[in-house]
Amino acid sequence: MKKYITILSVGVLLSTVACAQEHSDEKVPEAVKTAFSQKFPAAKKVSWDMESATEWEAEFKLEGNEYSANFLADGTWQETEHEINKADIPEAIKQTLAKDFAGFKIEEAEISETAQGSVYEVAVEKGEEEWELVFDPNGKLIEKKTIEEDDED
Repeated sequence: MKKYITILSVGVLLSTVACAQEHSDEKVPEAVKTAFSQKFPAAKKVSWDMESATEWEAEFKLEGNEYSANFLADGTWQETEHEINKADIPEAIKQTLAKDFAGFKIEEAEISETAQGSVYEVAVEKGEEEWELVFDPNGKLIEKKTIEEDDED
């Protein structure tokens, strides 16, 4: 019985935390909703979360693909991300991966677009070693961070 109550308590706590971070459309600032609908008029199945105290994230479907887009509370667009197939990774990035990360398996790849341009984010793994790599479209490695167990969704 004690085990059951503990499991139930953890479940209630987790659902409370999840609900606290997900927001209905009514709580999203009007400037954010307006900016989003102007930038992504064909978006479907939109759900909103607070990314931080000043930033909102929309997760949505567009042309059959899953996207996320971040906006400041005043409606300023910050970033759009969407997953891509491994086959769609530019050849220059594939060459850098083959040279500098031989033996690593690509777990996930996505494009991140900001006002400054686009980058490719690639998660790779070899044994216990996991990295999130950020490349410019020409294959230059911009950032390399280790992926911790707690970082994964």
